[in-house]
Parts: sequence; C-alpha cells; structure tokens
Amino acid sequence: MVQSLQDTTVLHNGVKMPWFGLGVFKVQDGDEAVSAVREAIKQGYRSIDTAAIYKNEEGVGQGIREGLAATGLSREDLFITSKVWVTDLAYEDALAAYEASLQRLGLEYLDLYLIHWAMGTYKEGWRALETLYKAGRIRAIGVSNFHISHMEDLLKDAEIVPMVNQVEYHPHLTQTELHAYCKDKNIQFEAWSPLKQGVLLDESTLVELANKYNKSTAQIILRWDLQNGVVTIPKSIKAARIAENADIFDFEISAEDMAKIDALNKNERIGPDPETANFLK
Repeated sequence: MVQSLQDTTVLHNGVKMPWFGLGVFKVQDGDEAVSAVREAIKQGYRSIDTAAIYKNEEGVGQGIREGLAATGLSREDLFITSKVWVTDLAYEDALAAYEASLQRLGLEYLDLYLIHWAMGTYKEGWRALETLYKAGRIRAIGVSNFHISHMEDLLKDAEIVPMVNQVEYHPHLTQTELHAYCKDKNIQFEAWSPLKQGVLLDESTLVELANKYNKSTAQIILRWDLQNGVVTIPKSIKAARIAENADIFDFEISAEDMAKIDALNKNERIGPDPETANFLK
C-alpha cells in the first residue's frame, strides 16, 4: 500500500518515481505557476509534471527554486517531468527542444522526458530521447497519449522500451486493455486529468463512497488510481486543494468498492482521442 507522498514506484531502469505529483496543465506562467509549485514542494510533493506546450516552464522552474529554498531539499530530492511537443519531433529539433526546456526550467537535467503525442516523426523523436538518455542527460524517458498501435509501431525500431506512458485515465476512462499491455511490457501507467477536469466530482457513486470513507470525491478517485498501480498528477493552484488532494494515505478502498468505481467506465474522454487527434494541421 502506498503510504506517503514520498513513496515511489521503480521504473524498469531502476529509477524511482513518486506515485503522486502535481500537474500544471492550464496553470498560468508567472505567479500562478510559481506559487502552486512552491506550495506543493512545501507540502511534501516531490514530483512536478509540466510540458513545453503548457508555456509555463519558467514559472515552474522558479517555483522549484523557491520550494527548494523553503524546505532545504536538494534538486535530487525532486522528480521533474516535461514533454516534447509534436512540432519538435525531428531528431535535431527534439534534441534542441530538450535543451530549451532545461533552459526555461533552469535545470541541468530532467528525471523524465516524454513524447507528448504519437504524431508526425515520433519515432525519430524517440531516437533523440534515446540519445539523450544514453548520454546521461535524462534519468528516464517515456511517452504520453500512446495507444497500443502506437506503442507497437515505436517498439519495432526502439532500442529502449519507454519507462512510462502518461494517458488520460479516470473512472469514466479506465483503458483496461492499454493498462494491461503496459503492465506486461513493464511500462509504468500514469494518469493525466485523473478527476476528468472536475466532471467526476458530482458522480453519485463516488459521492456515496466519499461519505462512506469520510473523504472528498477527489480523494476517492486519486486513491483508486494508486490502488490500481497508476501514478497520478492532479492539477491545482490552491494551497488547500493541493493539500487535500494529497491527503489520501491514511485509508484504503475495499476490493468491493474498487470494483464499483471500475464499473463507472464509459470509455468517455475529456481530452482528444490519440487515434484521431492531429495537432500538426
């Protein structure tokens, strides 16, 4: 059982990745990003997830520096993720994109770097990530929004199996086949939009369970993620919500109640479908 914010899963290359972190999708660069990241680190979070396309890496980097200063932690205590965008997946472009992300973040390395979507020259982009990884510039590499077909295509030519696949995952989209596939390949499954951007907070079954366990609906969902072996990175900019989201280590959902949550699946997305999305148009 995952017992604290600092608990980790071990990726297939031996790197430890926190089970729980802060996502910053749609967090404004500047004060909003700085304060959310700083607050999360002060509250015990060790994992921060951003992306080049979020346009907030500078603020995230500043928040990291302020969080470290406030806690006395060192950079090595944190696990920082960013992602390369689909327009930068040509080999040289991906290498340059990595350097640009590091510069914006003010960091010397990333713990995890992901290909954001399986579009365009993603296999070439993967080769660039492998190069950076083999050179010791990144501790782990992975993908985001890859379906089984994309994974199979990538693995035909890949030297290194991705360590992580970050996908939309919540009780309305359990992705059981993809999850099982990743588990079989020893690829850590990670959830983005675990609360379905707030849509799930009024779901009656989840509200019932929240009352039963004396927790919030969000806490029930995030605990369900962890008990399913899924790393999760809920987004929040409010200190109280950042704290509440992380207050999920003092209870366990029963197998019967886990099954009730599993049964809420509708294969329904809040974000684009990786099979049909095209950001290159």
